[in-house]
Amino acid sequence: MLTRSLPGRTLLLKRVATRFRSLFTHVVVPKPLRTFGQHALAALAVLALAGLAARPAAAEELAKNLFGGKKLPAVAAPQSIGFYSKGCFAGGVAIPLDGPKWEVMRPSRNRRWGHPTMIALIEKLSRDAAADGWPGLLVGDISQPRGGPMLTGHASHQIGLDADIWLTPMPNRKLSLEQRENMSATLLVDEKTHLVKDALWAPAHTRLLKRAASYAEVERILVNPGIKKKLCDTVRGDRGWLRKVRPFWGHDYHFHIRIGCQPGSPKCKAQENTAPGDGCDQSLAWWFTEEPWRPNKNPDRPKARDLMTMASLPAACQAVLDGPDPASAEAVTYYGDGVPVAAAPVLMTAPAPAPASASGEAALPASVNAFAATPEIGIPLPRPRPGN
Repeated sequence: MLTRSLPGRTLLLKRVATRFRSLFTHVVVPKPLRTFGQHALAALAVLALAGLAARPAAAEELAKNLFGGKKLPAVAAPQSIGFYSKGCFAGGVAIPLDGPKWEVMRPSRNRRWGHPTMIALIEKLSRDAAADGWPGLLVGDISQPRGGPMLTGHASHQIGLDADIWLTPMPNRKLSLEQRENMSATLLVDEKTHLVKDALWAPAHTRLLKRAASYAEVERILVNPGIKKKLCDTVRGDRGWLRKVRPFWGHDYHFHIRIGCQPGSPKCKAQENTAPGDGCDQSLAWWFTEEPWRPNKNPDRPKARDLMTMASLPAACQAVLDGPDPASAEAVTYYGDGVPVAAAPVLMTAPAPAPASASGEAALPASVNAFAATPEIGIPLPRPRPGN
């Protein structure tokens, strides 16, 4: 039986070897062999070599792992690079864990870093809000030390110009580190009706948001649609500041402050201006239809942070990633009167990675802009719910 099957086995081996000849020029089609064992060994050798050739090269490291692993900022002149949801920043400073009128929450995340203008604004808001009757700020995430995509959570907060402030007032006692890590925030919006829980809302919330919107540096304040509606329904007199308050998914226990690109950041990409008016119109009504809350049709679609490599970011972010550390976090912590920054060398721009698109950045699958304009009410378009 074995002798009669040898020609067929030899032909099979010839076909296998011919198929991989372009990859392995040293593979020789075996002559008719005398034993089945020799044929089997030859076939296994060819297939093993083919398997080695087909093995893919190691995948490029994700940018979120590289930036998420940095514990300190890059020593350089303050500079935001790229867009809020696709960039990085150098010359960052930290807000102290404790201030006269603020406390940093979830400190283990190491997200208390930002552009000096952002940190200074938070500290100013804490003082001004206290004068308005708000006990003090509980400061949420600002950014990683060098920005960039985060390991978890936000899609934006990448260039040091975004900050989250809890809508829970600071207690009249100092919180322990354990409490800051585990204390739950107060959810102000009913998940079913998407309306504010009236028993939890106070005029002090309105004053806090109005104060934050009053600063010229602030371009947007993101809140839950229910909170925006509450403001639209209750604010009297001056309503011009409501233009900056934009409804967005989530944001039911905190509000999100976004400031504009700062001087000295030529590579910072600005966001379009908010629409004129107070925003209490059909664009707000859209949020109280079924469209924004429909289940995601593609829940397994990877998030942008799970796809971004360094080639996806502006080329200058490589220099930020490679930049020198300061002596310590304390050396670059902002205390109000000045920005104690170590010697700040000029940030050199790294060579652009390849392949690149016409804009100078490598192509990345399209993802929802975390702060895209609200669609016209007459044209509801299904879209996945993005991060913030």
